[in-house]
Amino acid sequence: NPRVYDSDLPTFTTDVRMEKVGELFASSAGKASKEEQVQGSGGGGPCEAVYWIKEKGMQWRIKGTAFIVAPDIEGQEESSGVRTVKSEIGARMRVVEGGEDKVGEWSWATELTGHFGNCSSWRNPPPGTPVKGEPDKDHQLAQKVTDLHDPIARSNFRVVVIKPDEVEATDLSNPETARRHKYTFVADARDGMGEWKEEELWP
Repeated sequence: NPRVYDSDLPTFTTDVRMEKVGELFASSAGKASKEEQVQGSGGGGPCEAVYWIKEKGMQWRIKGTAFIVAPDIEGQEESSGVRTVKSEIGARMRVVEGGEDKVGEWSWATELTGHFGNCSSWRNPPPGTPVKGEPDKDHQLAQKVTDLHDPIARSNFRVVVIKPDEVEATDLSNPETARRHKYTFVADARDGMGEWKEEELWP
């Protein structure tokens, strides 16, 4: 994709067969719980992610809601899940300077493929299932995927986008000056963009 948007929305990749995917759907406003309901885009359940940067002595704690981006994100028909993702995530995507003329060139599907291309394999045996015998030939450990449109790998691959409401940055690099900074997102009712309010706390 051309550089059109900027945001404060961290992402990570996951396998649709992981429990977290179903949990994000089940705990969302839509309360989807059936297996067929969690195969596409959607979700929006609460989440919390923690990153520890050992070299810097920094811990980042991010609280918010998480949405799943699946292959149906640009299908012929938009499901309610796709509409939810585009609305919730799109509200926090800012057009960068000089990107106004390229908005029409930006694609959710291309973004999804870009994330997929950064990974090596999504053809492992189902995560968390008991090891009983040899898995089938299409689901082996450490299979290298070289085709960006590998049907098996792409069916398992998902991107999770966190829409943060609160971020805490704890600086523990020096015990004598340790601080915790809390950032709370205050949305603007007019456009949903808003701003971050900072508060300095004792760690």
